[in-house]
Amino acid sequence: MKIIITFLIVVTLGLTIGCSKGSGDTGNGPQESPLPENCDGINAAFAADVSPIFQTRCATGSGCHGFGSGNGPGPLTDFTSIRDAASSIRAAVNSGRMPKNGSLTSLQLKQINCWIDNGRLNN
Repeated sequence: MKIIITFLIVVTLGLTIGCSKGSGDTGNGPQESPLPENCDGINAAFAADVSPIFQTRCATGSGCHGFGSGNGPGPLTDFTSIRDAASSIRAAVNSGRMPKNGSLTSLQLKQINCWIDNGRLNN
């Protein structure tokens, strides 16, 4: 039993590390733009703004955070999974570790952060 648990931990860590950006990544790198001091003027509705970011940049397959994913917080395909992983998401996108294929725009980062700061509403 201990061998199975150890194996599962190693596989999970391997997938997590494999899906994060490493120092040798030649992508756009972490975002350096400052986040807003407040969210005035930032449209951050889940359905219109935040969900499309996840559908096109995060939930792109089981190798990332699509259906069947075991990476990080797992699949990020619906409101509940995204809401429940908000603190992990904030840390990963603000550090530039995610998304693994490229980076988010300054506006996308602001929308995610403002949506989280404004209560992670299903709006």
